[in-house]
Amino acid sequence: MPDFSIGERFKVTLFGQSHGPSVGCVIEGFPAGVAPDWDRISAFLARRAPGQNAWSTPRKEADQPEILSGLNENGQTCGAPITAVIRNGNTHSRDYEALKSTPRPGHADYTAYCKYGDAWDGRGGGQFSARLTAPLCFAGALAKLALEEKGIDIAAHIARVGTVEDASPDPVNPAFPFYALGAFPVIDAEKGEAMKAEIEAARQRGDSVDGAVACFVTGLPTGLGGPYFGGLEGKLAQALFGIPAVKGVQFGDVRHFGSENNDAFCVENGAVRTATNHCGGILGGISTGMPVSFTVSFKPTPSISLPQQSVNLRTMAETTLTVQGRHDPCVVPRAVPVVEAAAAIVLLDMILQGV
Repeated sequence: MPDFSIGERFKVTLFGQSHGPSVGCVIEGFPAGVAPDWDRISAFLARRAPGQNAWSTPRKEADQPEILSGLNENGQTCGAPITAVIRNGNTHSRDYEALKSTPRPGHADYTAYCKYGDAWDGRGGGQFSARLTAPLCFAGALAKLALEEKGIDIAAHIARVGTVEDASPDPVNPAFPFYALGAFPVIDAEKGEAMKAEIEAARQRGDSVDGAVACFVTGLPTGLGGPYFGGLEGKLAQALFGIPAVKGVQFGDVRHFGSENNDAFCVENGAVRTATNHCGGILGGISTGMPVSFTVSFKPTPSISLPQQSVNLRTMAETTLTVQGRHDPCVVPRAVPVVEAAAAIVLLDMILQGV
C-alpha cells in the first residue's frame, strides 16, 4: 500500500506538503446519498487547527476544506471519490533555509535526505509534517459521522502531559463525550490546569514535553477483526503509528498476574459482557462488544529553541543548530482529534468490508 493511503473499502489518500500550496485528501468508498454536516465537520477540524491558544504553534490556518469532487448539485455525496483541499496560507519558509544541509535532531530531515536527496521539500517538514493531519481529520470527521449513524461513538482525552496524569474513565462504562469537547479535553479540570503549567514551563525553557492520548470506542459490534494479521489491534495500530510523533500504542491495561488481568465473563440484560475490561475490548484480535480502549504515546516536539548538536551534510562537520520557526511545545492537545480520526477511518473501513 502506498505511504499516504490507508483503508481498502473506505480508502483515504493524503497529499501535499507543509509549505506547499495546500494539503488534502482523496476519499474513496464513502456511501452515496449523504449530506455532510458541515458545522460538525468544521468544529472537529477546529479542535486540531493551529494558532488558537498558548499551548499551540502561533501558525494560524483557517483549515476549511474546499471540496473539488464527490458531491452532487444538492450537496450530497454521489459515490465519486471525495477530493478535499485545505489551503496553506500562513507559511514562513525562510525559517527553514538553514536546515537544507543541517538536519534537526528528532525530525525526519536526515532520513528524508537519505531517501530523497536534494529533491525533498524540507520546508516545515514537507510531506512528513503534521500539517497533513488536517485532511486526515477531515476524512476522520466524515467517518465519525457515518459511524454515529450505526451507533458507534469515538472520544479521546489528554491522558498525560509530562508527569501529570488525567483521571481515567470507567473502561467498562466510559461516560463521554463530555471530556472530548473543548480546546483542552481532560476529565479532571484541575489536572488540566497542571498540564497547561507543565507545557508553559517547557516553552519558557525553550524545550518541549511529551504526553499521551487515551481513546474509547463504544457501540462496536462483537466479532470485528480476526486473528494474527487481521486483528483489530493491528489495523488500528497501523493507522495510529502513521500519526507524526507517535511512539507507542497500548490497548487496555495489563496487570502483573493472570488472576488480575483476566476479565471475568458475565451476563447483563441477556448479553455476554465482562465484569472488567483490562483487554480493552479486544480478544484474539476480535472485538468483544465491550468498549474498545487504547492509549497513544507521543514524543516531545523535536523542534525546540535550545541549541542542539547536528552535522552539516555537505561538509560532514559537526555543528550547533538552533531551530527557528513556530512549533507546539506539546503536540498532545491538538493530537486528540487526530487519534479519533485515525480510529474512525479504520473502523468504518472494517465495518464496510464486513471483516
